Amino acid sequence: MAGRVEPAISHHMVARTETFGGNLDDLRAFCAVVDLGTVTAAAESLRETKGSVSRRLSRLEAALGATLMARHPRAVSPTAEGLAFHAKVQECLALLDEAAETARDARTVPAGHLRITTSVDFGIEVMPDIVASFREAYPQVTVEMLNTDTRLDLAANRIDLALRLGDVEETGYRSTRILDVWMALYATPAYLASKPAPTAPAALAEHDVILARERPGVMGILLNDGRGRTEQVGIRPAIRASDFATTLRLTLAGAGIGHLPSLIAARGFEAGLLVRVLEPWATTGGALRAVSLAGRELPARVRLFREHVRTEISKRFSVNSMQR
Repeated sequence: MAGRVEPAISHHMVARTETFGGNLDDLRAFCAVVDLGTVTAAAESLRETKGSVSRRLSRLEAALGATLMARHPRAVSPTAEGLAFHAKVQECLALLDEAAETARDARTVPAGHLRITTSVDFGIEVMPDIVASFREAYPQVTVEMLNTDTRLDLAANRIDLALRLGDVEETGYRSTRILDVWMALYATPAYLASKPAPTAPAALAEHDVILARERPGVMGILLNDGRGRTEQVGIRPAIRASDFATTLRLTLAGAGIGHLPSLIAARGFEAGLLVRVLEPWATTGGALRAVSLAGRELPARVRLFREHVRTEISKRFSVNSMQR
């Protein structure tokens, strides 16, 4: 029985879709005639000819298979079916106009819900202050943060903006470079008081080094001094961590010298909790990119948040902590 009912419902839905797939201007012309009382007044309001409005009415009636207007030698008046149809169409057109206005406003007015994603490290160490200051400036925007090291697809997960660390390009999306990221070596003053600070990259072998890598054995980091000199240093880390957030906390705890992105270490560095080791030696860490859906123009909430991230990063993190 259920199998017999389903095709009937499906056919009815298709028929309704086809019936109302006509010209919206025809619907607006019909409503104008009913509201203003004459084809002439409707034509003047719509800046069309009387013949054009009359053709719109006839086309709409033909599409519906119903008589909406009773024609008289000097006037037209809605039929009972026309009045009922007019009431529903007015509601629909009002909703459509409201939806169109909302869509237009989204380009200029920062409002609505903003879904952002970034890595766990960046989300924990950098984003809280930035999101808080954005909400203070734009309280009408609600924010949802998805911190994960999995690169979520923006379209599939309804994400407005992704903040990515690294040089991986994502085809089909708009990518804006925020800034270059460097990875440097940091330690606490207490740790350096117990062991003399290394004066050359090779001296790292004499220290407890903390790396955010998972593979066992000796690991290498490529350091350069910004003047053309590079050095590949083989290190057997004292501690391995799966992420930079854990590496940072281990470094702050005085467990050793941490190899960290400058953005992740910036707060501790500026507070004097961390000291830069082996300056100016550092490792290229790629770039921080803001990735968004490709399109003609981003909604205001997305565009303004992206620029807020750029501004706040340059303002909140000192030049010394981010550059070489």
